Amino acid sequence: MGGCFSKPKPVELKIEVVLPEKDRGKEELSAGGKGSPRAYQGNGTARHFHAEERLPAPHPYPGAQDCLEAAVCHIKDLENGQMREVELGWGKVLLVKDNGEFHALGHKCPHYGAPLVKGVLSRGRVRCPWHGACFNISTGDLEDFPGLDSLHKFQVKIEKEKVYVRASKQALQLQRRTKVMATCISPSAGHSSSTNVLIVGAGAAGLVCAETLRQEGFSDRIVLCTLDRHLPYDRPKLSKSLDAQLEQLALRPKEFFRAHGIEVLTEAQVVTVDVRNKKAVFKDGFKLEYSKLLLAPGSSPKTLSCKGKDVENVFTIRTPEDANRVVRLARGRNAVVVGAGFLGMEVAAYLTEKAHSVSVVELEETPFRRFLGERVGRALMKMFESNRVKFYMQTEVSELRAQDGKLKEVVLKSSKVLRADVCVVGIGAVPATGFLRQSGIGLDSRGFIPVNKMMQTNVPGVFAAGDAVTFPLAWRNNRKVNIPHWQMAHAQGTTSPAAAWGGRLSQSLSLPQAHPLSCWPWVLLTGSAIQGSVAACPASPMQVVKAAHRDLPSQTSVQCPLNIPFHQPQRPTSLVPPPASLSFPFVLRDTCSAEFLTNLCSHPGRERGV
Repeated sequence: MGGCFSKPKPVELKIEVVLPEKDRGKEELSAGGKGSPRAYQGNGTARHFHAEERLPAPHPYPGAQDCLEAAVCHIKDLENGQMREVELGWGKVLLVKDNGEFHALGHKCPHYGAPLVKGVLSRGRVRCPWHGACFNISTGDLEDFPGLDSLHKFQVKIEKEKVYVRASKQALQLQRRTKVMATCISPSAGHSSSTNVLIVGAGAAGLVCAETLRQEGFSDRIVLCTLDRHLPYDRPKLSKSLDAQLEQLALRPKEFFRAHGIEVLTEAQVVTVDVRNKKAVFKDGFKLEYSKLLLAPGSSPKTLSCKGKDVENVFTIRTPEDANRVVRLARGRNAVVVGAGFLGMEVAAYLTEKAHSVSVVELEETPFRRFLGERVGRALMKMFESNRVKFYMQTEVSELRAQDGKLKEVVLKSSKVLRADVCVVGIGAVPATGFLRQSGIGLDSRGFIPVNKMMQTNVPGVFAAGDAVTFPLAWRNNRKVNIPHWQMAHAQGTTSPAAAWGGRLSQSLSLPQAHPLSCWPWVLLTGSAIQGSVAACPASPMQVVKAAHRDLPSQTSVQCPLNIPFHQPQRPTSLVPPPASLSFPFVLRDTCSAEFLTNLCSHPGRERGV
């Protein structure tokens, strides 16, 4: 069980479970999932954990020889609200002073390693300066995505007005903490054709759902199935680092899935779902019964419909193999990118130093026009042109010409002919929900799965999350919206298991309609992160976008009026608002409207109403 395989195989598990002394009631958890999601069964018994109880975590300091303790500063060296990186022998620690108290945490964001000292401290939380992950300074816990892991929290003491920090050497080196998880106590042996939880799609939403269940003590069988041949990986990285290898992209190692009893069926295509009998039917005829179902199939990229669309060396960048082949084919040759959205512009930027020539074809007048406005788009366009990228705007592809079956030329409707050895198409995507059309699970006219605020579909026991759903956004009078974003998929993956199986998360949901400013797109262009902020006031809304390297001062500043009204939203008091000033890509300040957010988070060509 666990790992990566094409069909479930009976495997014997040796499980060692440490139970709390306090027994909160006994309840069998069957393969049908009728027991409590907090039942943690071992040796024929089950225990139910209340919301305030947690499985015992490993002691952060396993032995004195593994610990370091040192004075790092004087108590007056930091003012309230300040952060500082301090050395502790084996590594650095983020020291925070908040409301007169000192806290010591891991200094790097577990997502991509951003230095948190350059982030924002607000209301007991520190937010990553790159992509907005948020961590509680009292616990180190991840409270807003993206990312899967939390920060280590280190011991702090004050003696003779000096601040001492005590930390584990191992924790200092790892700089990330994975929450304690339950392990499966229902091996597949004997009932390999049934599972308590089936998750269709192993992207961000699917993986986070599985991990959330295990973190909450759910110990029955979980199966993820994916069309991919790989275990879950970081797909947004594909267009930012085309030659990245699979080990650099993997979200979790193979051993992780084995250790926590999460089964992954690779190259497994679900062709239909029988909601009446609770069965998923796979392309090869295999049938898998489920008790609860999460649909997170993601999107399918749009392809060109022109003459010659089937020639070789035309890609949509869906897999690591696609990305790696694009780099190999483009090296020293001619590359054409169709689409000037986030994916297309990132690919073009990455190829500038590798390809002989890079051309971008786009229907709009400027790149990013729908999201950032014409003036910002033109500023970015000039930056690309200074890096040898040629733009062919307000036109589209009419033909792909081949030689010996391989791409040689791209013909535009403007009659321009571009030499091309490789072509990348980034013209949007559609929800990958075709297999649900006869299932009875509701789809809207565009193929999206409508869900309620708890990510439930119209069918009891069936939930959905990620790029393929539309959900009610409170700031838009609960109008159904679609925000196809990695960060949003993480949040929805947390919400769906909380709704389906109860537990602590149902009291503190990261619901998209409750925290719509949690979604910040980011883009890496020509070696620089396009970083921005919205500085707005009701009287004169202006948008400021800065093109700068993450670690360098801003180089360019462009102001342009937004075409939407600004307003000060009423945020629920139980939620933590984003800080008033942030520096990671495309940051939206508190005065930004939800309309701008949802427009910004939709890719060109998706035809997504918000």
